Formats: sequence, C-alpha cells, structure tokens
Amino acid sequence: SVFALLSLHLFMYGCNLYMWKSTRINHNFIFEFSPSTALKHRDAFLMCTTLMTTVFGAMVIHLLLRAAGFSPVQVDAIPGIIFMFFVGLLICPFDIFYRPTRFCFIRVIRNIACSPFYKVLLVDFFMADQLTSQIPLLRHLETTGCHIFARAFKSPHPEACHSGRLYVEITYLISFLPYWWRALQCARRWFDDGDVNHLANMGKYVSAMVAAGARVTYSRQDNNLWFAIVLTTSVVATAYQLYWDFVKDWGFFKPNSKNTWLRDDLILKNKSIYYMSIALNVVLRVAWVETIMHFKVGPVQTRLLDFLLASLEVIRRGHWNFYRLENEHINNVGHFRAVKAVPLPFCEIDSDS
Repeated sequence: SVFALLSLHLFMYGCNLYMWKSTRINHNFIFEFSPSTALKHRDAFLMCTTLMTTVFGAMVIHLLLRAAGFSPVQVDAIPGIIFMFFVGLLICPFDIFYRPTRFCFIRVIRNIACSPFYKVLLVDFFMADQLTSQIPLLRHLETTGCHIFARAFKSPHPEACHSGRLYVEITYLISFLPYWWRALQCARRWFDDGDVNHLANMGKYVSAMVAAGARVTYSRQDNNLWFAIVLTTSVVATAYQLYWDFVKDWGFFKPNSKNTWLRDDLILKNKSIYYMSIALNVVLRVAWVETIMHFKVGPVQTRLLDFLLASLEVIRRGHWNFYRLENEHINNVGHFRAVKAVPLPFCEIDSDS
C-alpha cells in the first residue's frame, strides 16, 4: 500500500501538470522551477509506471520464491530491499533519473523538516500540504519498518508493532508531524509578513492536529466519551478546512461575483465543473466518518477500507492542487511575487511539441 499510495500521488501530480499546461497556468514560474529541468507530465507518468512495474515484479518474484519453498523470513525482505533501492535512487549523486528534480525534492523536504528556520516559499508549503494527505502512508511505513526490524533482530514480541508503547507514541508523532510542520510555516510567514491570515491558517492545522490525535486515541479507547470528542473535534476541523479550501485557497464564494458562488476570473469555461468540484471536495473531506463507524468486518476488509480512504484523500489532494494553483495564477493570493500578472508559458520549450 505504501508504493501504491506513492504511485497514485505521482499519477495525480502528472494529471495536475497536464491540466496546468493545457490551461496555460505557468506552474514553473509560480513554483520558481527552471523550465529546462522541470518535470513534465509525461515524466511524472513514467516515474509512476516505473515504480508500480518494479513493485509488481517484486510481488511476482515473492510468490515464485514462496512456491519454490523459501522461508517467509527470506522472501519477506524483498519489500525492504525495494524501498532501500528507491531511497538510494533518490539520493544518488549521479546525473541520472531526473537529478535536478530529485535534489529539488530533497531540498524542499529539508526546508519543511527545519520549519520555521527557512523562509517559506510556495513550493515549500505546497509540498507540506501534500504530506498532510500522506499520513496513512507514513503510518504504513512505521508498521512495515517495525516488522522488518523485528524480524531482522528476531524480536520475541512481534505484537509490539501494533500495541507497544513506543509504537503508539510514534503513531501520535506521525499523525501530528505534517500538520505541525505546516503550522510552523504559517507562523514563519506571519513573522515575515505580519499578516494575521497566516495565524488563522495556523489555527486550521492546529485543529487538524487535535482531531487526528483524538481519532488515534479513539481507535484504542472505544467508548462514548472519546466518540463525542472525536466527533466534535473532527466536525470543527472539517468545517475549518472546507472554509479555507473554498474561500482562501480556491478564492470561491466571492460576494457580488458575476459567477454565482465562485469568483470573477475563471480559467475553465464550463462553470459546472467548479460546482461539481465543490461538491466532490465536501464529500472527500468528510470521508473520515468511516473511521469512527467501526464496521464489523475482518482484518483484511479493514485494511482495504483504510487503503480506500487513504487513496480518496490522495485523489482529493490532487483535485485541490489544480484549483489552488489556478487561484494563485490569477490572483496572487499567497503574495509570493511582486507582480500580480504571471507570464503565460508560450515560450516554454516542451518536448511534446
């Protein structure tokens, strides 16, 4: 599921790149990327396909080795080997497999991890927002890593990877950390710009942290008190997030706008797409309701439901990305540049042409 979620996110980013190019949104200028080395949509799709093809091949090898009589301890090391291979490829210093993009990614992750000690650029908070949608992936990494190390060191307590004290503490940390980084970025932007809207945005991520912590606790203490706490905190956080999505990030619900419930300047000609996107974002934002329903299903079905919810959040984030950059392209809502106008990418060298 870790590789599947990562591949899905790459696929959604490829779709974003294609849509931004098709609608003449100059994402390279907004992100301050070099057009000569910036990722194209075909590159993103190639990376996604390469990742999933490698994983599928590893699954086939895993099944063949098990059928040949190899022990589970031997063949279960394959996912860890694949993961270490991709980590090695990410940090590889040689000029292969999109080195400028890989090093840019590492630099942005460093800026996020060291928030608020670096000045926040648009690409920094954009990537941090992506991380808030990949908390399930980070938790899967926690569980997978725990099992790999437990088998490597022949731990006599494998149940510690699900209920141990250290495991629970790391689970809370992972659930908080992306929101914490994003809140620190908002604090840094308030310190730099003096705009109180950044403090209000920080409040959104604090409310999300509280709701995430309450849900983790409720998954281990299933009682009416924690159900009420989870319901209250999650409803407040969701309402906060929806308001910020529509009003601040997408620029919708402008009073006296010539486009009802939207804004004056729109890039897509069909306004019904915007209304459908609003409805879809609401539906996907409240998908957390399933996590507190506690359906009576088996462990396999539970994992499938968790993967489905994580996939829906990644899809929602890809959907959110397009409108966020559209609003930035038109209105400079983040005040990341000195001029409001963005040059259209007509002169950009494109391998597709």
